[in-house]
Amino acid sequence: MTQIDRYILNLYLRTFIVSFLSLSGIFIVFHAFTNMTDLAELAEKRALSLAYVMAEFYGPYLLLLFDWTGAIIALMSVLFVVGWLRRTGELTSTLAAGVSHGRLFCAMVVASGLIILVQFASRELLLPSMRDVLSMKNRDITGDNPQPVLPSYDNISGILLQGESIKPRSRVMINPRFSIDGDYEGFGDALIAKTAQWLPANALHDEGYLMQQVQIPKHIETLDSAGVGERAVLMTSKQHDWIGSDECFVVTPVNAEILQTDQSSTRLCSTMHLAKRLRNPAVHNSISISVLLHERLIRVPLDFALVLLGLPLVVNRRDRKLFVTIAAAMGLVVFFFSLKTIGSALGGAGILFSPAIAAWLPLLVLGPFAFMRYREVQTL
Repeated sequence: MTQIDRYILNLYLRTFIVSFLSLSGIFIVFHAFTNMTDLAELAEKRALSLAYVMAEFYGPYLLLLFDWTGAIIALMSVLFVVGWLRRTGELTSTLAAGVSHGRLFCAMVVASGLIILVQFASRELLLPSMRDVLSMKNRDITGDNPQPVLPSYDNISGILLQGESIKPRSRVMINPRFSIDGDYEGFGDALIAKTAQWLPANALHDEGYLMQQVQIPKHIETLDSAGVGERAVLMTSKQHDWIGSDECFVVTPVNAEILQTDQSSTRLCSTMHLAKRLRNPAVHNSISISVLLHERLIRVPLDFALVLLGLPLVVNRRDRKLFVTIAAAMGLVVFFFSLKTIGSALGGAGILFSPAIAAWLPLLVLGPFAFMRYREVQTL
């Protein structure tokens, strides 16, 4: 790395950081001023400072904003840096010394790739653990306000899971009403309780719901546990000491996230979680979930293709004005995301393309073109 590489890289990173912080500041100021009362009440309730509560609340949102805008800001930072170098005459003098555009902007291209990789790490490792906070509504500051339940059918056990509402963070369902379609002796066709707590698998049981204060069937403590073959499905206190007398544990892989009507949390899951959900035979998955999985797989090369497509806008023999270049870049971004949206819509609806082809369509169209344009830049 030469001195000019370090100079351009420093200018590029400063531009990227300032642009992202400016965008983040606008979001925080707008949201905080419209929700300051709720934030203050939460700080008072938890006996914490307002600054700490705001940092805890808006920190995950900044990561989400970085995931949404990182590639676009990387592209715009390239445009601003090149515009600055051209305005100060540094670009002309460097090119006059025999340095090509491709060599001059190599540091920014590498830095853009690293930023996209940081986005990938954040999307796979950090955002999934914060999806409960990120799926809040404006007034749901605590993240545990009840949400409507999306009825879901367990294909293996033959149980329709439904209820009045569910608390996303604590995984508690209010007034659960499970319809039983299988043959479970003594349980009838319904299982109704006051609450149902989602519990992960451990040494005592598989994953499922601990239904508390069971109302139907009556006297559930007298019923034997039931299942399908050797697999336990409905567990009672008669055979299991850890279950209370008025409780019943329902074994099912249909977790609390699947039951939420707000499916925005699904888009924040990791790629491994989405693949596991698609392989789960007990859960019915829409075609859009398959499209989403393939979109995750191609997200890194597709974002990098966006940056490469923007290079020819600034590397040209004509002396374009900066604002004209930015306008062209915005048109490129609109076209890029329009193609992604159309592909996702067609794949999710099962029209013309399979989920895999629909998700890969933008990369198949833009990838070769981006590489060809990048090779042209190397010779200028």
